[in-house]
Amino acid sequence: MQGLQGIHGAELLLTLLGAVALMLWGVRMVRTGMTRAFGSALRSVIAKAARNRMTAFAAGLGVTAVLQSATATALLLASFAGRGLLTLPTALAMMLGADVGSTLVAQVFAFDIKWLWALAMIAGLVLFNSSTNDRLRNAGRIAIGLALMLMALNVIGGVSAALRESPALKIVLGALGAEPAIAVLIAAGLTWLAHSSLAIVLFIMSLAGSGAVNPALAMALVLGANIGGAIVPVIALIGSAVPARRVPLGNLMARLSLALLAIPLLRHVPDWISPLSAAPERMVLNFHMLFNIAVAIVFLPLLYPLVDVTTRVLPAPVTVPDGRIPHHLDPNVLDQPSESLACAMRETLNVGDIVLDMLRRSLPAISGSDAKNIKDIEREDDRVDALHEAIKLYLIQASKTDMSEAESRRYVEILTFTTNLEHIGDIIDKNLMELAQKRLKKRVSFSAEGLHELEQFHATVVDNMRLTLNVFATRDVVLARRLLQSKTVVRAKEVEAVEQHFARLRDGRPESLETSSIHL
Repeated sequence: MQGLQGIHGAELLLTLLGAVALMLWGVRMVRTGMTRAFGSALRSVIAKAARNRMTAFAAGLGVTAVLQSATATALLLASFAGRGLLTLPTALAMMLGADVGSTLVAQVFAFDIKWLWALAMIAGLVLFNSSTNDRLRNAGRIAIGLALMLMALNVIGGVSAALRESPALKIVLGALGAEPAIAVLIAAGLTWLAHSSLAIVLFIMSLAGSGAVNPALAMALVLGANIGGAIVPVIALIGSAVPARRVPLGNLMARLSLALLAIPLLRHVPDWISPLSAAPERMVLNFHMLFNIAVAIVFLPLLYPLVDVTTRVLPAPVTVPDGRIPHHLDPNVLDQPSESLACAMRETLNVGDIVLDMLRRSLPAISGSDAKNIKDIEREDDRVDALHEAIKLYLIQASKTDMSEAESRRYVEILTFTTNLEHIGDIIDKNLMELAQKRLKKRVSFSAEGLHELEQFHATVVDNMRLTLNVFATRDVVLARRLLQSKTVVRAKEVEAVEQHFARLRDGRPESLETSSIHL
């Protein structure tokens, strides 16, 4: 890193930005590798730890120490709370643990292990390229992510030492040192942009270790990183259900309240924590840990008052449930193809149930005299269109992750099936309901024999539709063969029904003559 001393300011800044980007990508690789390899196990831990606030706190700490991201844990807990699987006090206790867990990860990176990047990169590449086992490949992904983070820390350390001599940086940092509140805001903004408080805290550690920032300013920047890290999931969950949004909001209010109390005391903090370690980089990480421990100590006993304030700030809306909003498309599992495809399949089956109900009600709408029935079916088609669009966009997002060959085939199957369901809905709405309106307008009726034939044929098609949904859900070969065989039966019944209708026309039946175009 000695070569960085002779680089000019613009190149140093570009190198610094590249190193921060490399660290962010490394954090992301570790997080996605962990969630893909151990996602179900982590969810099981969370579900089992809801007995009391201390076990919840411990679970949040452990899960975040593994995921290396309090933001990922926040999104996971919000998903559970949004579906009613976690109460808000339990979720907030887990978030307090998650905040402390993220500081443990930062402490590990403070040790002199940066030289391990080469070993981690080699091991990661070997595991990722040579193994067909998904868990081993994801272990390789984790090792590569750790290697990238260590490489980035090496570069950031060198750049920080070179920046220490920059006159412009001295002026900027000097001004920030005199205005700790502004330093907190800037660090919060940078953390929100980076979407990783871990990366920003490690960056601050490098700046402090090189002497580029004084300890008091470093503490202010750490406070800002903690606030910014709590803001990320709040913004990410805008538009989600209120119970889900309350989890990160409560965590933000807890962190923000203590941060505001800490700002006036920042100039004294270095003296208070220096007995733990006088090294500037260690002081940064110790303050980061102590701040989050303090938040946990204060708010674990005050969980219910915190819940009450959070609920008052974000009350439940009084609205009529919107049937066009999907219920199974969990955005928190998009980086896990098997789970995201399962979510898409469940939502597609929901669409299938709506279309099947439209099909069941289509014959009474055509043969009856209730115009409201026709309008109801048209509204159901609007639901199908909205859900189809949501599933399609969700699948496109899910396809951006690495999928196995089997997962890619399932992705195409689900996308094709939901598109066909939307097409069926359009046929019922645009074709059959148009015929129903036409019959009502003409005030004509089917003959008794014709209506009986339509009812029998309609029952066969409904049975086929139900069988189709079962084949899609189970992928059972025997059911699939039955479905293929039924196509021949339907064709034969269609030909028979048409011949019987023409026989009635030849006999001059007036009802058949009046409804012939609708009947056929």
